[in-house]
Amino acid sequence: MSDLSLTLLTETAGDAQAIERLHERTFGPGRFVLSAYRLREHVDHLLELSVTARIGTLLVGSVRLLPVCIGDTPALLLGPLTVEPPFRGRGIGHALLERALEDAKAKGHRLVVLVGDESYYGRSGFRMIPKGQADMPGPVDRARLLVCELAPSAFEGVSGMIRPDWAFAREAVVS
Repeated sequence: MSDLSLTLLTETAGDAQAIERLHERTFGPGRFVLSAYRLREHVDHLLELSVTARIGTLLVGSVRLLPVCIGDTPALLLGPLTVEPPFRGRGIGHALLERALEDAKAKGHRLVVLVGDESYYGRSGFRMIPKGQADMPGPVDRARLLVCELAPSAFEGVSGMIRPDWAFAREAVVS
């Protein structure tokens, strides 16, 4: 296969359907019961910090960032991060991750959390959250609960439950 140019773009509202289909293909219906998805039920991800990867016009990957709080401290939840299976192993996921973290830092965000493998995310600055410092509702493997400081010592003194940042809650639909 020849080298194809990868383009990273800020997500737009028009990308939603293609990204949802990508999530269906890569994560399946079981994704909705995961603890990280439970945090997304009432708060939308931030379009200006979410990134898509395209080869030509083909969407091949996506990463999203959602506003959360750790106790009373504002943070971002990274995920889902996904790449179409035929395009994995080519650095697309890492490129998406780095771009999202750069954009978040440029906009003044200080902390990003996620549930994932430290062996993968560690090269981008994520580390395991010390036991008892922060937690997520629902079942989650605490060894996979990771944090990345976008500012020096940003996680120092931070503790509590990771929850949606209700300042960004969607309006309730009344029928």
